[in-house]
Amino acid sequence: MTLARMASAKRFALKSLVLKGLALLSAASRQAEARLRHRWTAPLVRLDRCDLAAAALFAALIAIVALTFRDYAISNDEEVQQRYGELIVAYYASGFADQALFHFRDLYLYGGLFDVVADGLEKIIPLDTYAVRHLVSALTGVCGIGAVWATARAIAGPRAGLLAAAALAVCGIWYGAMFAHTKDIPFAAAMMWAFYVLIHLGRQLPRPRWHLVLLFGVLSGCALGIRVLGLFAIGYAGFVILASTPIGRGGSWRQALYFTIRSSLSLVPALLIAYIIMIAAWPWAGLAPLNPLRAIEAFSHFHYPINTILDGHVYRMADVPRWYVPSYVGIKLTLLLLVGAGLGLFLAMLPQPSGWIASSAWRKETAVVAVAAFLPLVCNVVAHAPGDTGMRHFLFTVPPIAVLAGLGLTGTLRRLEAFKPLAGATGLAIVLLALGSNATTLYRLHPDEYLFFNPLVGGLEGASRRYDTDYWVNTMPEAVHDLEHYLDQSDRTAGKRPPHRYLVAVCGERLPFEKVADERLQWTRDWNNADFFIAPTHMNCDRALNGRIISTIERLGVPIGVVKDRRALLGPSLAHNG
Repeated sequence: MTLARMASAKRFALKSLVLKGLALLSAASRQAEARLRHRWTAPLVRLDRCDLAAAALFAALIAIVALTFRDYAISNDEEVQQRYGELIVAYYASGFADQALFHFRDLYLYGGLFDVVADGLEKIIPLDTYAVRHLVSALTGVCGIGAVWATARAIAGPRAGLLAAAALAVCGIWYGAMFAHTKDIPFAAAMMWAFYVLIHLGRQLPRPRWHLVLLFGVLSGCALGIRVLGLFAIGYAGFVILASTPIGRGGSWRQALYFTIRSSLSLVPALLIAYIIMIAAWPWAGLAPLNPLRAIEAFSHFHYPINTILDGHVYRMADVPRWYVPSYVGIKLTLLLLVGAGLGLFLAMLPQPSGWIASSAWRKETAVVAVAAFLPLVCNVVAHAPGDTGMRHFLFTVPPIAVLAGLGLTGTLRRLEAFKPLAGATGLAIVLLALGSNATTLYRLHPDEYLFFNPLVGGLEGASRRYDTDYWVNTMPEAVHDLEHYLDQSDRTAGKRPPHRYLVAVCGERLPFEKVADERLQWTRDWNNADFFIAPTHMNCDRALNGRIISTIERLGVPIGVVKDRRALLGPSLAHNG
């Protein structure tokens, strides 16, 4: 072989080697690109369409909260609750020397976790104190909806989670309460998240993972740090243990006893954590081991001179009938929640179709959810406990009812789809129509969504003057605005120059009025000499004083508040014209 041919062969071999190398690099690059693309897109591919819809729902809820939290009035209880949080902070800041919190009304019977958190956030968030409370409470309420989604999804899959969350989000007694019930909503959210963790604990008994045990303790402690009824979370844990025992499923009594003891001992660290958090947020509970039980005893015998109304009958809170709270549950929840929950209980008693449910323990976990939803109501009926402004003290039962509804609606749609696709599509259309109808009603009620009543009582129109309606006087900002607008026009017409002072009687608390009123309006206890009167129609308070109605606040065409001009009744010598 000549030198020229040898050189040519070497060049050819070198060229082939380079081309192969480039091909390998190109293949490696494509593989790396594919792996990278898979890394970023695989989670999205794995997400169910219902999960994506749920994510959109929560994004929308957070955006709506951010845009509207300033629309809500200060509730009647918020001033004392805020003060209670400040006293708890002062107690610790003084090295336990400042014990004024133990003598501040009856607030020592409650935990102050939310109030302490709100007090701390108020110092770093550039908003009014009560705006901070409303924002944090509302976001906590969204978290409660998240707990409902997570629980229903864990039991019955993504669609159950989405339907449960959506049904709760458009339930007026929950959504409307998120902004002003700054004790009831945080408590309910903490209870629901503790319950979600408990569902997963039940699947791992008798040796649950330690992080779930610790998390259950933290969440239960947060609930106890707000209300003593957080003890129900401990009761739910006991029911989960009993429901998970192997007896009746091939296990002996000895095995069942071992399982129960081992499971109970595994949750002891959770109880210790919960107790520590409880006494940190509720100092009175730590003064004596039995104080939490004393609080329950005190609540069961409250005899405050507070009136409430049920089906047109006025009762003292200590004299309400046994069916008081269940009645309000039946008329304040949406029909979608009530029907869905009923379907959930009914389907749990039927044979389970293969492949339609995510959890193999669905029937047992549905029973646990039912206990969380209805045991507190049963206890209230049996104990014949006092009633206070509808069902607000039992808002924590609404999230588990929503979970039941998600399970029931999902199971029903699955069966309809298995029977005939058209039937399934029709069922889904009915559910979506109900959700849309409820959402439209809440939009029309804003910012008084908690005035929602379902058709069983004739809606808000049927409930007006027969049931508890605007007990927080959430109409206050709108009423004051209407009064100021009226004075702007009337004073200008009369040629009066500001400032003129007018005495205003308010059927509500002083702080919510003074927070929104301008310098012309002065709150007064002397109702008989008041120039103007602001009142909700709740409990017929608008009829307590006469006067010419100058503004009527309505929702869904129903009057919920009035402003009256009383100056003509006072006469020239008593009217406060400046």
